[in-house]
Amino acid sequence: MHPSDRKYSKTHEWVKIEGKEGRVGISHHAQDHLGDIVFVELPEIGKQVKKGEQLCVVESVKAVADCYAPVSGKVVKVNDKLVDKPELLNQDPHGEAWIAVVEVADPGETTDLLDGAAYDKFCEEESGH
Repeated sequence: MHPSDRKYSKTHEWVKIEGKEGRVGISHHAQDHLGDIVFVELPEIGKQVKKGEQLCVVESVKAVADCYAPVSGKVVKVNDKLVDKPELLNQDPHGEAWIAVVEVADPGETTDLLDGAAYDKFCEEESGH
């Protein structure tokens, strides 16, 4: 079950809107499929991102995966803890292991993202269950 206090993209990122900012991370489903995460290339503070464009790179023992921005805006904060402890993404993907905070350019962009229940259903369908 994915938390219902945030929105999810079909590329498995989440965003939790807090005022004008959106805290961004990858879902439990994504980290579970990646396996043991060994490296995270964080975005630079001040980087402008557009919804659907690459935000950062996550490397696991299985694969290297791009993480996409679920909303457009400016990166105003990154989670430096992930530099030394990338495994936090496996341990607490919806809590302590957020990746970045984006100053959201258009709050209306979240309307086509999935809520927790819809995302759970999407993951089940994608996994063929």
